Amino acid sequence: MPILATPFHADESLDTESLGRLVRFVAGLGVDGVTVLGVLGESNRLSDANREAAIRAAVAAAGKTPVIVGVSHPGTQATIDLAKMAGSLGASAVMVAPSAEGVPNDERVFEYFRRVGAGSPVPIVAQDHPASTAVHMGVPLLARIAREIPSVMGIKLEAVPTPPKLRAVRTAMGDRPLRITTGLGALYGLFDLEAGSDGFNTGFAFPEVLQAMVAAARDGDWARARALYTRFLPLIVFEQQPGVAVRKEILRRRGLLSDATVRHPGAGLPAGYAEQLTTLIESILPGVDLRVPLAGL
Repeated sequence: MPILATPFHADESLDTESLGRLVRFVAGLGVDGVTVLGVLGESNRLSDANREAAIRAAVAAAGKTPVIVGVSHPGTQATIDLAKMAGSLGASAVMVAPSAEGVPNDERVFEYFRRVGAGSPVPIVAQDHPASTAVHMGVPLLARIAREIPSVMGIKLEAVPTPPKLRAVRTAMGDRPLRITTGLGALYGLFDLEAGSDGFNTGFAFPEVLQAMVAAARDGDWARARALYTRFLPLIVFEQQPGVAVRKEILRRRGLLSDATVRHPGAGLPAGYAEQLTTLIESILPGVDLRVPLAGL
């Protein structure tokens, strides 16, 4: 379930045409769903009007592909209101992460998810990403959220080291059937799949690669999964540097974004990176047309 960048024109206005093109491309790959307005979707730089326009464009372009919308907000009621807006516009689910409090408190985090779960018209993906939230949710808390809040349909696990935590959460939540997916740009993707991850919910600019890794893992072909991971890991690492500029530039080169603009105060591509990116892509995908889905994976 790829997490998508939010496209902007050079003047930083929202580019819904590119967003629709991006959604149609990944939906055409046969993904299980798409996520918009995530952390690297620059959701914190969008007005409510921007959010509404982006959700409308994504849902319209997705067809039958489910759309998950990031709705996290420091205010519980504001999160609920954003979830209601997403649901009313056709989202299939929302992604929710807690916000840091002055005094860390597991009970308040649980209550946040409980209230959002009760108020949201659509299911929830609980995001565990302390790098962006500064909230560290332990295994007992995540297992309690999974067991006691019926509307939580999945966990996006991004707290390193991810493989042991994934195994521990899976064991602790008992018989509750619930998806646990891998994020962090697939940086630890192979190891998470080996630990029992159900797949990817992340933003690598070549989702076809992650699809192929999941398919190999499900077939028990770990040699194939490892070969794919090894081949594309340099690009995964390069893209996973702080910010979203590298990912947007790759998506631009794939013909999916008209412009790679990152909204201020986010930074654009640093000097010299374009040349490094060209060399890296050519070394991994020599002579390949990036504008069409990768074949032969």
